[in-house]
Amino acid sequence: MSETPPNTLQYRFDGPEDAPVLILGPSLGTTWHMWDRQVPELAQQWRVLRFDLPGHGGAPAHPAGSVAELTARLLATLDSLGVQRFGYAGCALGGAVGVELALRHPERLASLALIAASPRFGTADEFRQRGVIVRTNGLEPIARTAPDRWFTGGFAAAQPAITDWAVQMVRTTDPGCYIAACEALAAFDVRPELGRVGVPTLVLVGSEDQVTGPAEARTLVAGIPDARLAVVPGASHLVPVEQPAAVTDLLVTHFSTAWQPVFDSATGQTALPAALAKPVPAQPAQVQPIAEIAPAPADPAPAGRPDPYDTGIKIRREVLGDAHVDRELAQADAFSADFQDFVTRYAWGEIWDRPGLDRRTRSVVTLAALVAAGHAEELAPHTRAALRGGLTPDEIKEVLLQTAVHCGIPAAHRAFRVAQQVIREETTPVE
Repeated sequence: MSETPPNTLQYRFDGPEDAPVLILGPSLGTTWHMWDRQVPELAQQWRVLRFDLPGHGGAPAHPAGSVAELTARLLATLDSLGVQRFGYAGCALGGAVGVELALRHPERLASLALIAASPRFGTADEFRQRGVIVRTNGLEPIARTAPDRWFTGGFAAAQPAITDWAVQMVRTTDPGCYIAACEALAAFDVRPELGRVGVPTLVLVGSEDQVTGPAEARTLVAGIPDARLAVVPGASHLVPVEQPAAVTDLLVTHFSTAWQPVFDSATGQTALPAALAKPVPAQPAQVQPIAEIAPAPADPAPAGRPDPYDTGIKIRREVLGDAHVDRELAQADAFSADFQDFVTRYAWGEIWDRPGLDRRTRSVVTLAALVAAGHAEELAPHTRAALRGGLTPDEIKEVLLQTAVHCGIPAAHRAFRVAQQVIREETTPVE
């Protein structure tokens, strides 16, 4: 166990002190105990390090709002321990950290396993709405439905103790850290960059995973050079928990045959220059790979000042949601396309991107301005945006009450009707 400053992660070690380090990264809502069944065998060959996400498993509640920030905290933890080079296996959000390591810090990574992972986890709207539900109702609705997302029905029915353990893991997570992790997943999208992953990679997925299933796994394998795919039959999202023996065997095979470079016990874990890292094909795992490999196109190098349209469309989607922006853009034609371009560049790329106000404050100002100007037709998307940007229903209520004083009761009355409907839609838990 560790004392945990804000810039590091809670961790534990198992296995010989002089063995190469293998890191196991958890999924959102879980703790390092999701790997309990893998550790005894892995720890025979590796110094196994497990970590908890912020606010999970009793870890200090220092929210991290991006995968990059989580990765930076993991690296700071490893730096404090003197660990320079390591293998990494991560599940779901933990897998996103693994991809981030491979893309931004390849000199640190010797081998990679991505479990129940994806280059993009659903849609940004889905995770932002989950954050709204947690902010409004707490984690209980998410906890109750966790077994349905994580396990097959047969496993959940046959293993009530594990099902109860899963529910309790989520219940005891810090809500603010859970919401921040949802934001991290909402913003994560590395599809164009997969071709730059240059470490030996195993992609492992449960055949019955309805969260990040075989289709997402095949996308990873198609994009990552020389990646191998293993599909574990009869398992859902938390495949290390549901099929522990199969996952352990696959990890042992992968990390035993695809570790680059070979650990040198005489000199310690010494990082190689990133330019020397080349993918080393692994031997086929026990489950035969079933996806073809195709390189992803290289990213063009950015030049000069970023186009405000690029910034604007990103912020517009983050604030209003993909579904709303897609509808607006789809309705544009030759007559209105220039207006949509203008709005994206200047309203979103210039004003909403200014550092003088945070997005919560901008949402407050926007709601008040829309009520004052009588633009009730714009209140629904901006109420939804305010919720997903961090305002609570009670805070939105206070904004609208303030407008009743300064903008008039009829205008506020219309606003309350619109906001009430949106809040009901956004904060009703999905059973």
